[in-house]
Amino acid sequence: MVGVFRRSLSFPNKHPNRPPMSHHIRSISLPCRSHPLVSQIKDEISDLKTWSTKPDNRTSSWLCDCLSRLKEVHDCLHEILHLPQTQDSLRNQHQWVETLLEDFLRFVDVFGIFQTSVMTLKEEQFAAKVAIRKKDDAKIASYLKSRKRLAKEMLKLLSAIRCIGQYQVPPPMLASVVDSELAGVVTDAVRVTMLVTVALFNGISTAFAPRKSSWMGLRLSKKANRVKFEEGIQEFQQVGVDSLWGFRKKGDEQMKVVLMRMQNLEDCICEIELASEKVFRSLITTRVSLLNTLTQ
Repeated sequence: MVGVFRRSLSFPNKHPNRPPMSHHIRSISLPCRSHPLVSQIKDEISDLKTWSTKPDNRTSSWLCDCLSRLKEVHDCLHEILHLPQTQDSLRNQHQWVETLLEDFLRFVDVFGIFQTSVMTLKEEQFAAKVAIRKKDDAKIASYLKSRKRLAKEMLKLLSAIRCIGQYQVPPPMLASVVDSELAGVVTDAVRVTMLVTVALFNGISTAFAPRKSSWMGLRLSKKANRVKFEEGIQEFQQVGVDSLWGFRKKGDEQMKVVLMRMQNLEDCICEIELASEKVFRSLITTRVSLLNTLTQ
């Protein structure tokens, strides 16, 4: 038996009032709603920029809060870098990603060195408290020298990160709204990392450097010196050089005040160490995630 096949015919639309079907295909380059993680990191970066530029609140608590907010930024960036669309975008921008990897490597290096410096400072801080109780001027002088040395180390770390962020976003990434937005949040994350890192290193350097000298060895006016002094961390500045000299001539009450400030400074150092270590680890994680966009 031979089957019968019927040809289907196309007839004019019998329902003229029905709107025609749309055949528009949406391009991925057209504006679209941001990914929730992108919106989140934008808010976090904006808050951090505002918080980190407060000139009248340079305490260790303020600094630790900045470091904590910075860690949140990098935690969010880590998640963004794991999105498939992010990896597809960055895989085609090999040179730019390589530059970012170099920048994050510098951040990791300076934060690693900072961790070692803070551990040394904690040990010297403890030894200085013992020296104050014993009124040992020689060991107190050694402690003051170690603070000057630390101030110089912070300046070296600042110098090491000066070149970070000296690049432009690749033009191909600006052609797409999605890619342009991605490039924007990555670039802003680098900038706020720079902002907080400078506040950290400069805050310690300014507080521990001799008052007669200025940042980077330049002579500044009285107004400029006051501005630099205000950039120092308050708890670090409260234990000034003058308060650590001549303990043999000081009374018990003066000794108690100095020891109380030294203990407060030690507590602040421990808090900064913990907060900066978390940032250090988050920087490593971010760099690994960035590297994976080229290797996976």
